Amino acid sequence: MKNYMFGDKKNKIKDTERSLISETVSIEGTINSSGAIDVAGLVKGPVISKEIVIRETGSVTGSIEGDRVEIHGHMDGKISGDDIIVGSTGTVKGDIEFANNLKTENGADIDGYIKKTHGSTSKLKPDFLFSKSKEEKKSKENGSPETVLNKDSEFLA
Repeated sequence: MKNYMFGDKKNKIKDTERSLISETVSIEGTINSSGAIDVAGLVKGPVISKEIVIRETGSVTGSIEGDRVEIHGHMDGKISGDDIIVGSTGTVKGDIEFANNLKTENGADIDGYIKKTHGSTSKLKPDFLFSKSKEEKKSKENGSPETVLNKDSEFLA
């Protein structure tokens, strides 16, 4: 029997991984997220996230790097991603570098070079945002060798 009082933990986690920069917010600096970011406000600086959506009211001046990127507002800078969508209301002033798919809707405005790369363009690691645990720090201090495994071990150009 499933306990419905607390809901499904997997769905709760997905909801909390999405961040919103609302229309009333202006941010200057680097933004990092291991989840998803919706930008409806203004951002000056690089944005690095697994998924990035610039809404119609949103504007980013700086580079964007993510697995999935959607532009429905204004983007001024380089975009690097695996899957990129430039919507009908999207404006991009900068180069686009994609690994898998690029979709441009009718009305999209792009002023820059477009390049398809081989392999993933993402340099994101699942734990890039979080520091190492105390145990890992202790083993390194004690001289134990540190083993690093990366499931996405590809050669990046």
